[in-house]
Amino acid sequence: MLPGPSVHDVVVLDRTELARGVILLGFYAPELAAVTSPGQFVMAIPPGGERAATALAIYEAQGERASLLFFVCGARTRELAELRPGDKLSLTGPLGNGFTLESARDVAIVAGGVGIASVLLPAQRLAERGARVRLFYGARNSELLVDRDRFASAGCELCCATDDGSFGHHGFITELLAQTDDKPDLILACGPSPMLRATALVAAELGVRAQLALEETFACGVGGCWGCVVPLDRASVQAPKFPKTGSGDYVHARVCKEGPVFWAHELRW
Repeated sequence: MLPGPSVHDVVVLDRTELARGVILLGFYAPELAAVTSPGQFVMAIPPGGERAATALAIYEAQGERASLLFFVCGARTRELAELRPGDKLSLTGPLGNGFTLESARDVAIVAGGVGIASVLLPAQRLAERGARVRLFYGARNSELLVDRDRFASAGCELCCATDDGSFGHHGFITELLAQTDDKPDLILACGPSPMLRATALVAAELGVRAQLALEETFACGVGGCWGCVVPLDRASVQAPKFPKTGSGDYVHARVCKEGPVFWAHELRW
């Protein structure tokens, strides 16, 4: 069982703008790093205290350092992007279930845009234990394929795609996944919903199990408000036991609580 979340008061160690509007914030956060599993997230409380917390994937977690990688897309992330080394921040986490890495020896990781923030930790863990890891990484343009060298350094094989054709395949990253002649044992994915739906279809065609980390805007992040539900097979071990409504073959699961990672074949989109 994963450890429960706590509020971590952390100190910013470093700030890097990887591309225009794409920020990597590193923290002194040994307690958070020690209990984080690949694919989990935190609720980051903007330091001004005037805005609600925002959910961000935990990008790095090793030793005394953890980090968040995010795109600036509104007032909350803009406030976080203004932090500098020495500034303090409160993070609630780690939250969510994370990926189940199983014993797969050949894993395809599919990441679209900001979805890259959720997959460095699983890529590192898999590569460290000797698995073959292929990163299928898609973005709007080459500039937004941020930190791809980091994955290569970790031992990943890179397969990239851009919407404008400025780097790698010109088109969707799921097109590259569908074209592979070397079928993986397992697929992990994080990115926008259309990409995840396409990944699920490709996985079904290949006959490969896939875990999808869903992207959602959370109001609370801890399962209290039921504002981030997704239909899930009632027989899934992740299906909530309450409320017991309806008599169909699915229930509504909370992305923040039962997820954010679900088995693709159990989702009832």
